[in-house]
Amino acid sequence: MGRDVIVACDFSGKEEVVRFLEQFRDRKPFVKIGMELFYAEGPDIVRTIKSMGHKIFLDLKLHDIPNTVKKSMAVLSRLQVDMCNVHAAGTKAMMQAAMEGLKTAEGERPLLIAVTQLTSTGEAIMQQELLIGHPIDETVMHYARNTMQSGLDGVVCSPLEAGKVHEACGAGFLTITPGVRFADGDVGDQKRVTTPARAKELGSDFIVVGRPITQAEDPVAAYLRCVEEFIG
Repeated sequence: MGRDVIVACDFSGKEEVVRFLEQFRDRKPFVKIGMELFYAEGPDIVRTIKSMGHKIFLDLKLHDIPNTVKKSMAVLSRLQVDMCNVHAAGTKAMMQAAMEGLKTAEGERPLLIAVTQLTSTGEAIMQQELLIGHPIDETVMHYARNTMQSGLDGVVCSPLEAGKVHEACGAGFLTITPGVRFADGDVGDQKRVTTPARAKELGSDFIVVGRPITQAEDPVAAYLRCVEEFIG
């Protein structure tokens, strides 16, 4: 897969997300299905959006003991999504188990990535609440190396960290970066943010964009603007 914009469809139900996606007639965006929508509608929402012609990033951030994650990934693999994820904090053993669970008998699988630190987590919160004493950049790079060594395809990180992840793990190791806003937009609850154009400069492979597109007056125009700025 080349560089792409993933639209975070953080809606509460099927009707709302289908109505949103029906606006995209000529171009089918890569779509992220998160916890809210998946828990509200179950696996059928994945099948519905797949049938509409969209690639899907199933963003459930699994984090449990290795055996549970392996079995859960085996179930999710049947949905034929294009990308899914776990928390890197779950350890190498858990990430390796997730990879084992995803593989089909034919050896096919979706991209598997790991979350380093959520973009809503700043360094002060990480150190004071999570008792992680190392600087956030150092922690993210350590998690990224663990992810690469576990055989995964990439990490979710801030756009501000994408270039450093590539330096640490190689150009082919994917960076999927939320925390992207237009220069004239509201940053919302994100702490480590940048624009689509700047994310491209910093080395992001995929950007995940939600409210700047889903809550725009013209979502299709906002999506196309994002594509133009990020992909060109």
